[in-house]
Amino acid sequence: MPYQRPRGTNDITPAPRPNEPAFEVHKWQHAERTFQGLVERYGYQEIRTPMFEDIELFIRSSGETSDIVTKEMYDFYDKGERHVALKPEGTAPVMRSYLENKFAAPGLPTRLWYFSHSFRYGRPGKGRYRQLHQLGLELIGSSSPRADAEIITLAYRYFSAMGMTGQKVLLNSIGKPADRILFGAVILKHTESYFADRDPAERAKAEANPLRLLDTKDPGLREALAGLPSILKHLSPESLAHFESVKAALDEEEIPYQISDDVVRGLDYYTDTVFEVVNESLGENLSLAGGGRYDHLIGQIGGPATPSVGVGIGVERLLLTLESLGIAQPVPPLDAFLVAATEEAKPPVRKLANHLREQGFKVLLDLDDKKLGAQFKSADRSGAKVALVLGDDELAAGTITVKTLATGEQISIPQADLAAYLAR
Repeated sequence: MPYQRPRGTNDITPAPRPNEPAFEVHKWQHAERTFQGLVERYGYQEIRTPMFEDIELFIRSSGETSDIVTKEMYDFYDKGERHVALKPEGTAPVMRSYLENKFAAPGLPTRLWYFSHSFRYGRPGKGRYRQLHQLGLELIGSSSPRADAEIITLAYRYFSAMGMTGQKVLLNSIGKPADRILFGAVILKHTESYFADRDPAERAKAEANPLRLLDTKDPGLREALAGLPSILKHLSPESLAHFESVKAALDEEEIPYQISDDVVRGLDYYTDTVFEVVNESLGENLSLAGGGRYDHLIGQIGGPATPSVGVGIGVERLLLTLESLGIAQPVPPLDAFLVAATEEAKPPVRKLANHLREQGFKVLLDLDDKKLGAQFKSADRSGAKVALVLGDDELAAGTITVKTLATGEQISIPQADLAAYLAR
């Protein structure tokens, strides 16, 4: 039996993929290039971190009782008996690298972007995979509400740059750790009757992190949470002022947002601002991007207290959403297919192909000494815009025949004018 890719993973292949068009590689390349082009205009620089890390990094950053640590991590002991894990998210490795490599710029926030694989064991489904891919931003070293707004603005504008409309920002604040402790007690009191006859392990998990109950999909628990006051009413004056300033900055940037008490994020390191960007076109409110502020994360992994804010964007969900919205991402066409009409023309055709490639054009030519008719069939199948034909007459006259493959129209131009013609 032929081997198949592991469950919950995807091959990202050259087009076409009729049954899975979101996994055609040119779409991924377009998503990455668009992201890089946007964020680098704001001063973000790329960082690349290892595929696996010491497991303690994720236990300390994500929280020992988080679902990521208890249920979803791919972890193992290597041959040196070191306990390591495939990275389940991108932020903690970036912060580890930031500390280890000491590349903070004095007096300036550090702005970083990444494209990264992540791994989470769970039940695969549309938009949910065991190997997933994220585009991410980290803004390290600024406590300003405008830093929060910059990250949210970039996430929103990236989806617009990809041609999407209808996305919305769900915004919330979970305050400082002391605020969360107080509000956690409110949640547990409010759901006391619900958990009275539940399994002790379930009660213990709720008591360990009550805020995680707020993003539950369980109908019974959602009913038990009905009428719970907003966490915004339990914020310290400092956190409330920060949140109001974030909203004012988003208003200034004209970024539409909606206050949502359900947005709490699933990792323990978040403080104050949390947000998600969603689009309903996948049939359910799946988050396309999520992030927020994590002022204590660097301290949790052994560094000095350093304010930070960031976002992760799910590439698979982005491309599935674009597909469901009918937003086309055409395959970049080949510029030309070179055809040698005679045996004598083959060396000049090869030389011309190299010349055009050096000038940035994408061209193909026959490698198998096919006859003229077969070369034209290859040109038609290649997806090239034009066939460039060199034969004895063209060589003698210093010209080249240009055939537009879509229409069959042919013209003859001087070889010296070819690059300018293709550029047009």
